[in-house]
Amino acid sequence: MKKLTAMMLVGCMSAGLLAGCGGSGNGGSQADSSDNAADNSVAADGTEAAGDESTGDASGSSAPNWKPYDELIAKIKASTDTVERESMMHQAEDMLMATNAVVPIYYYNDPWMMKSGMDGMRTNLFGYKYFMYMTGVDGTLSLCLASEPAKLDPALNSSVDGACLAANSFVGLYTYGADGSPEPALADGYDLSEDGLTYTFHLKSDLKWSDGSPLTAKDFEYSWKRAANPDTAADYGYLFDVFAKEGDEIAVSATDDNTLTCTLIAPCAYFEDLACFPVFMPVNQAAVEAADADGTNPGAWASEAGFISNGAYTLQTWNHDESMVYVKNPNFYDADNVTVDELHYMLSADDTAIYAAYQSGDLQFIDTIPNDEIANLLAANDPEFHVSPQLGTYYCAFNVNSSLFEGLTEQQAADMRLAMSLLIDRPYIAENIGQTGQEVANTFVPAGMIDGNGGEFRANDDAYTFPDEANVGYFDASAPNVEKAISLLESCGYVFDDAGMLSAETPLALTYLTNDSEGNVKIAEAIQQDFAAIGIELTIEQQEWNVFLEERKAGNFDFCREGWLADYNDPINMLEMWTTDSGNNDCQFGR
Repeated sequence: MKKLTAMMLVGCMSAGLLAGCGGSGNGGSQADSSDNAADNSVAADGTEAAGDESTGDASGSSAPNWKPYDELIAKIKASTDTVERESMMHQAEDMLMATNAVVPIYYYNDPWMMKSGMDGMRTNLFGYKYFMYMTGVDGTLSLCLASEPAKLDPALNSSVDGACLAANSFVGLYTYGADGSPEPALADGYDLSEDGLTYTFHLKSDLKWSDGSPLTAKDFEYSWKRAANPDTAADYGYLFDVFAKEGDEIAVSATDDNTLTCTLIAPCAYFEDLACFPVFMPVNQAAVEAADADGTNPGAWASEAGFISNGAYTLQTWNHDESMVYVKNPNFYDADNVTVDELHYMLSADDTAIYAAYQSGDLQFIDTIPNDEIANLLAANDPEFHVSPQLGTYYCAFNVNSSLFEGLTEQQAADMRLAMSLLIDRPYIAENIGQTGQEVANTFVPAGMIDGNGGEFRANDDAYTFPDEANVGYFDASAPNVEKAISLLESCGYVFDDAGMLSAETPLALTYLTNDSEGNVKIAEAIQQDFAAIGIELTIEQQEWNVFLEERKAGNFDFCREGWLADYNDPINMLEMWTTDSGNNDCQFGR
């Protein structure tokens, strides 16, 4: 049933194409070599299936027509039928994976180190780390999460390290407790209407900003509307699509200082998780507007130390690209229970230097470990080495508008991307670079994610058969498939010699963009070697973290390193990020 539905969906994409897409620059129906694609797909054994060839729209673009995907995501968000919703989310993932622009490598876990005698750090499946309630710390915790953060405005952040900084310096209506579940923070709780659409949050009394000024429900109304406003350019602005609209604004209002009411378009099982998420944390309106009078730099107010926040800590000093010092905020709602007075952050992407600082005692917590050290730590069963579960996927991404695909049909572009994906030795990467039990991946929605309907999204049940090679043709991630990769590239016009190497008459060269941390570079080098096995030339371009984030977001790449930790435990989080207007749509779908 699921396979047939997916085929009908992709077929609808072709029908939309034939009706004409104008000059949008988007192509029409696109499918990979799986059986869940359109009739013109390549079957699981690499042979051509019957059907008409998709040739793209009148503009000749090889990129997919993304309007059906956008419409499907909107329909999922508005659905009140959990069975139908799960089915549609499977359809959306099929459509995403049919592009072959998203190249899953493995499902995440989280290795980190902490000195013996320390305890009480809170972490969860989404990568957050809360340090304020730790024990065994003598006042100051010295640590390293990553290099220079890109954004400290919680509405503008889109990185995991930035989310950790936000979780310790801001707090929303809800937060994550010691067990990793949402619990009330600035709210005492909420009332929910009978239809599940209207939340009325009751805020605690006498809440304050770090400067001592009152923090009220009006601050949340301002902050949520600001983050949802396209002019703010928040990467996560699409999370507010669950809200009903009142004119051009989301339906949220402060009825008094301690009461916030919001209305949704459909019941949302993960709304408490959203209330924990950084983009839903409050920001101080006066501070934001004073630093950005003309509205051209919305994050300016949080670009230096000393800005107003409301979490357990405030940023006291910031030596850019070197260090940050956060100090306890006496106006934090739970300040009496905060046990760590200061957080001293080393800012670095040099895993060797970070580990040396940890070994010398200069750092007490580190969130990255040199790959060459992991095997020794595991062999020694080092009690300071930890691996936490996470809900996310390490992957690579192709820019669907890259010049690599010029002159190809949509099908050929998809096949070309699939061919390169099939060359990657995922087990080698997981076992020899990851080294901490990562599971190789052939889908974007990660293992362990729930389906919103009482089960696990990737588990077989009466309504769904997990996409594997035998059932619906998703690629087999257990080993590279060089023979099939060559066959697909030949169908795109590439010529190979008798030794299975690309001929000089049809060279294939591309650039892989990555940030400069050790593990990511090693993965890039492994992929480079895999591609070289058939003569594809992959050039690795390393960039500093902040530059890398901006270049990737802007689509200035052919092929790049990616990773996505879920923001909440529902597949829509992994799927809604790929809509045309999403700030996290690095593949440039629909653009």
